[in-house]
Amino acid sequence: MSRRLLAVVLASASLLTATGTVCLFNLSEANAASLNEQLNIPVNNGTQGELRDEADRLVRLGGQYEQQGSLEKAIASWQQAVKLYQRIGDVSATGLTYDFIGLTYAQLGRIREAEDALRRRLAIARDNRDFRGQIYGLNNVGTVLLRRGAPQAAASAFNEALTIAQNINSLEGQGLSLSNLGLAAVATGNYNQGIKQLESALTYRRQAGDPSGEASTYNNLGDAYRGAQRYQDAANAYGVALRLARTSRDRPNHLRAIDGLVASYRPLGNYTRALEVLDQRLALTQEQSNLRQQLATLRSLAEIYQASGNRETARNFYQRAIVVARALEDTRSESLLLDQLRRL
Repeated sequence: MSRRLLAVVLASASLLTATGTVCLFNLSEANAASLNEQLNIPVNNGTQGELRDEADRLVRLGGQYEQQGSLEKAIASWQQAVKLYQRIGDVSATGLTYDFIGLTYAQLGRIREAEDALRRRLAIARDNRDFRGQIYGLNNVGTVLLRRGAPQAAASAFNEALTIAQNINSLEGQGLSLSNLGLAAVATGNYNQGIKQLESALTYRRQAGDPSGEASTYNNLGDAYRGAQRYQDAANAYGVALRLARTSRDRPNHLRAIDGLVASYRPLGNYTRALEVLDQRLALTQEQSNLRQQLATLRSLAEIYQASGNRETARNFYQRAIVVARALEDTRSESLLLDQLRRL
């Protein structure tokens, strides 16, 4: 699999920050910094041929499904690829494909399955003394533990990743690990400590010349400020993340920054600005033809119009969101939206 292809697939493995909640789950950028180098397969390494081509095709297909919002189909495609990579003995490709599976299970909220896949990826990295893979694997596992409500265990994983990153002098790894440690502190309500760690992470992000990582940390900083109810500071941090993500064409962080801005503007009563950035979000998701992201955007638009007192427009967006949920065969979201529409 080429570096270019892998970068595309990694970019597709992104998570949506839920509007209105403090984000403690950002797996996508844990792959973005360096893992795109780890499937650079040398010529004549014994893994070429039909099986290899089919496995790579399945990975590409899974990435396409994920971008379309068909997450179950993406996972099924990647699981088939794993079996083929295991048959040809390509441990690096196997590990990274487990990453994709874990990230996508996380999007679905299937945390146990996400953790299982990501721990498999971490075990492969450890067996192969792949220190970069261990850094990102530990950060991925840690973020799943945060989602599962185990911030102390998550912090332990992040600290282990930080130690490895310091030992190999990885600026990217130190920035990522400190950024996630900041989120772990936020998860325990220690906002001041979290803010300090996130500010330290920004130093490494800048030194590494990593605009996507810097955007992610600014998003995390916005989450920390929002948890401390410092909504204007949060909006400022998300605004910087938005500019960085837009410049580097980082769609996942771009969308996440918009979600953070909406969640910050809402308690400030700035519905006009919230609707402006949501209109941008809708345009981005339509450009990507990502129905799942469109669903999240339409629901957010409905909720903001409802909060601002514009019930008729809110009703329209709820109805549009229901249509998309049905297209995705997402019965859980459809049921929730129908309930919101009834209570409008």
